[in-house]
Amino acid sequence: MLKNDRSGLDYYALVKKAKRLIPGHGEKLKLALLADVSTQHLLPLLRVLFAEAGIDAEIYEGGYDTIQLEAYNPASGLYSFQPQIVVILQSLMKLKGQFYDFPEDRGNFSRIQADSIEKLWKAIQSRSPASIIQSTFVIPCERPFGNFGQKVTDHLQDAVRELNRELCLRGRLQPGVFIDDIDHIAAWVGRRHFLDERLWGLAKTLCALEFLPDVAQSLVDIALASIGRAVKCVVLDLDNTLWGGVVGDDGLEGIGLGDLDEGGAFRSFQQYLRELSRRGIMLAVCSKNNETLARQVFQEHSGMVLKEEHIAVFVANWDDKATNIRRIRETLNIGFDSMVFLDDNPFERNLVRQLIPQIIVPELPEEPALYVRFLSELNLFETASHSSLDSQRNILYQEQQKRAAESGKFGDLNEYLQSLDTEAAFKPFEPANLSRIAQLIQRSNQFNLTTRRYAESECGAIMNDAENFFPFTIALRDRVGDFGLINIVILRLRRPDGALEIDTFLMSCRVLQRGVEEYAMNKIFEYARHCRYERVVGRYIPTAKNVMVKDFFQRFGFVCVEDSGAAGSEWSLRVDDYVARKVFIREQPLHPPVPVPAAVAEE
Repeated sequence: MLKNDRSGLDYYALVKKAKRLIPGHGEKLKLALLADVSTQHLLPLLRVLFAEAGIDAEIYEGGYDTIQLEAYNPASGLYSFQPQIVVILQSLMKLKGQFYDFPEDRGNFSRIQADSIEKLWKAIQSRSPASIIQSTFVIPCERPFGNFGQKVTDHLQDAVRELNRELCLRGRLQPGVFIDDIDHIAAWVGRRHFLDERLWGLAKTLCALEFLPDVAQSLVDIALASIGRAVKCVVLDLDNTLWGGVVGDDGLEGIGLGDLDEGGAFRSFQQYLRELSRRGIMLAVCSKNNETLARQVFQEHSGMVLKEEHIAVFVANWDDKATNIRRIRETLNIGFDSMVFLDDNPFERNLVRQLIPQIIVPELPEEPALYVRFLSELNLFETASHSSLDSQRNILYQEQQKRAAESGKFGDLNEYLQSLDTEAAFKPFEPANLSRIAQLIQRSNQFNLTTRRYAESECGAIMNDAENFFPFTIALRDRVGDFGLINIVILRLRRPDGALEIDTFLMSCRVLQRGVEEYAMNKIFEYARHCRYERVVGRYIPTAKNVMVKDFFQRFGFVCVEDSGAAGSEWSLRVDDYVARKVFIREQPLHPPVPVPAAVAEE
């Protein structure tokens, strides 16, 4: 994503930066680039843009037009590289030649091409757990039939449109495949400018050099989303940002929210924000305002698209906005780097940038009618997953604030926890939950012992490997509301010592101090006893964000048996030595019962 504006996407400036780039800093990422175009001009751009996002990218560059050779050869460099992400970048220019030389009925061209590309995906997925990023094809400019081409099928434009549609439809059915819509970039800048036929003839480049940074940024955005980098919250100013005018001066009826004045632009902006909320982005208000008057606009103004129910946290007072944003972050318990602050006032934007440098503060245009276009250009809201729970996120945090308010009425934490009447659903991984499981694994950073990232396809493979894994989830609800699925644990049979290893343990921070981790650990040791394991082992791998779980194993009586510093520490505890923790959580019955691995049952 672009944090402020598009000024950084300059090809020659990025090439200069690449020459000065010092590798070895930031989170590691292994990416393989397979293409039917030359990629030497693209690689330095990718390295710089990844570095600016705090990623130390190691990139494997497949040979020119060797996609099939790399994918179908199990001994190829692609598989020995062991990438986390494989990019398949394909060009219109190659496709055009294949279309014109197609020997069969051209009505079958798109389907046959889509079949071929889908086989590539499956070949890679059969040999690698990597996620795949597949490009679309740029729709060509030539129109042999003119406008009449919209009524016939035997022409290139129609074939490319159909192929792109097929790739999107098939990508929806493949959890580990993401679509990079290169044609959207071309359409945005103008297809007649994006393609450079002369440069294709000379160097086989995908597009004009001017627009290669856009292609690189799009790939980086998708890759970052696939490893859990995502915007979770938009923090909104009110006056002259969500509506025209100042409600404190102009009054409820004096602000601009009509269809026939400048208010139409603000209503359009609110519709866009409501779609973000529906998609799972939390909305928060941060306004210098009288709170009662500010809320009244949401409650009573007929022109408001957004309502109070769409706002996860509402802060309106006369404190500085940096202080209020810190309060919002504490309430939501997310990182500043996953927050976007939108304000029409340049002074407020600069203040927040200086005091909270991690937060994303776009340089909004002066014209409100351009807000949506500008934010769309930055592609701030790239995501790698979506689940039905996303649309309920604001409600979940509103319920959390109710719990926080109630907790002050109790003098004792245990008394308060008992009053919540909490119920847990403990279940092994299920196909219906795989999307949500993968989403949590990709996005959870703070209460996450190892931050190992598993794609949905990998979660499915773990679910089906009962001989080596027992993965489970915990969903939680209480008398206030339903948290949904909030805890994921993956247990693995470690060979050759036969210990039960906690491969993954992560939890939503929304349920801190509710006893969920104690409940989960009790279930781990119940399973260990059930399957006659002698020891449970686990690993803590430190990151910049998971310091809160540094002492997690020690809390439960585990002993540190190895400490490798930045590489992490290993902990061990005999099953007979574990003391079950008391929790105020009622359990739903589990049907069918917990399975026992055959290797254990036979002992």
